[in-house]
Amino acid sequence: MTRFFARNWAVLLLLLLWQGWVSLSGLNSIVLPAPWPVLRDVLGNPALYLANTAQTLATAAAGVAAGLVLGALVAVAAWASRLLSGMLTPLGLIFSSVPVVALIPILARLLGYDISTVVAIVAVSAFFPTFVFVGAGLRDLPRGADDLFSVLGAGKAARLRHLVLPATVPNLMIALRITVPEGVLAAILAEFLMGRSGLGFMFREAASRFAMERALGTSLVVTVAAVLCFTLAHRAERVVRTRWS
Repeated sequence: MTRFFARNWAVLLLLLLWQGWVSLSGLNSIVLPAPWPVLRDVLGNPALYLANTAQTLATAAAGVAAGLVLGALVAVAAWASRLLSGMLTPLGLIFSSVPVVALIPILARLLGYDISTVVAIVAVSAFFPTFVFVGAGLRDLPRGADDLFSVLGAGKAARLRHLVLPATVPNLMIALRITVPEGVLAAILAEFLMGRSGLGFMFREAASRFAMERALGTSLVVTVAAVLCFTLAHRAERVVRTRWS
């Protein structure tokens, strides 16, 4: 019990401040409900929250996987060719500078107003961090390893397969840790703006009819899901880095 309070005292303090603010100010529940009604809505409708959470997480996972693969492939292409590097790096910077919100109408016109556009939005959010971190890993090789491969007469393909790609794995795991929580939030944003299901749509639907317990309950579930995804990705990164070093 002591360990539980030691680890979660900040969250408990936030809940107490929230409850105290609502009680002392006398706010209407339409403006800000107390913590217990929000928790009661989450605990009282587990099937609804679990179904929408599963869909959002599945969409985020598909988008993050697509963004990781695309970002890694583009980084490898830029490493393999100076011409491609000169073309792809500026394009990547420009592409990353465009707000995701501005891309949603364009992608929706191209892909349709369905889950494929949500996946594409998540992939876009995961692409550039992967491109940057994998590109840095491709250039940050172990000292002397490249010279050793040169002495052995290894070609570019052999260097890529036996030296460069293995050396890049820790950077790829960093990209995974960074993009996973961002992917969840990007999926929520896309569902909020154009989705027909998932936590983002659930929040929009609840807010539109002033069901603030449901809206804040959705926000609570989103926060917990993002934190759990980040924790899992961070642990996976630590395991891989330990075995890779």
